[in-house]
Amino acid sequence: MKQNTLTELNAERAARRAVIVVTDVVSGDQRLIKAADIAADPLHAELDKHLRMGKSGMIESDGRKLFLNVYAPTARLVIIGAVHISQALAPLAQSLDYDVFVVDPRTAFASPERFPDVPLFADWPDVALPPLNIDRYTAFVALTHDPKIDDPALLHALERDCFYIGALGSRKTHGKRLERLKAQGASDAALARIHAPIGLNIGAVSPSEIAVAIMAEITARLRLPADTPLKTKSAA
Repeated sequence: MKQNTLTELNAERAARRAVIVVTDVVSGDQRLIKAADIAADPLHAELDKHLRMGKSGMIESDGRKLFLNVYAPTARLVIIGAVHISQALAPLAQSLDYDVFVVDPRTAFASPERFPDVPLFADWPDVALPPLNIDRYTAFVALTHDPKIDDPALLHALERDCFYIGALGSRKTHGKRLERLKAQGASDAALARIHAPIGLNIGAVSPSEIAVAIMAEITARLRLPADTPLKTKSAA
C-alpha cells in the first residue's frame, strides 16, 4: 500500500469513518473509497453490499478481479436507562462485538453490580452523551419510560447521524412523545427516524425476549439496505 493511501486510510479510521480499499489483484493498483463517495462510484452496488455486511472479499468487474478490503468502525450501542431490558440487551450486544454504554442518572439502577463489564454513565443525558461522540456507527435506544431522561437523550441522538434510534413504549406513548419532541423543535423528518414501538415483531414478552427483538431490529438496520421495511412490535 502506498504511503499516501495508508495515511488517508489511517486518518479516516481515526475519525470513525468507513473506507474500502479496492485492489486489482493482477496489476496491484489500488484506490481508496470513502463511505461518502460510494454512491457515485461505478462499483457502488458491490461496495455498498460489502460495507453493510462489514466483510472484505473478491469481486469481478469488467473482466478484472478486485479485492475489496473493508475498514468499518466498531459499532456502538448507547442505552438510555439501566433497566431490566438493558441488563439483557447489554451483554447480548457485546456478544455481537458492539461497544456498549449505559446512561442513567439514577445511581441505584446504574450500578456495576447490575451491569458488570459495561461502561456506566450515572449522569443526565446532557452531561453524559456529548463525550460519547455519537456517530454513523452508533445505535441508540431509550428505555427508561421517563420523559425527563428519554426526551433530551432522543433529541441529542436526532442531531447525530446514528444508524438506528429506538424508543420503548406503546404507540399511544410514542404519540405523546412525538408531540413533546416536536414542541422542542424536532422536525417531522427527524422524528420519523425513531423506531417505536421498538424491536422486531417476534411476540416478545420478557425483558430478555424484548432485548432479542431490539437487537434483531438494530442488526437489520445495520446490515440490510436502508429502504428495507421493518415490522415493529407493540411494546408496553
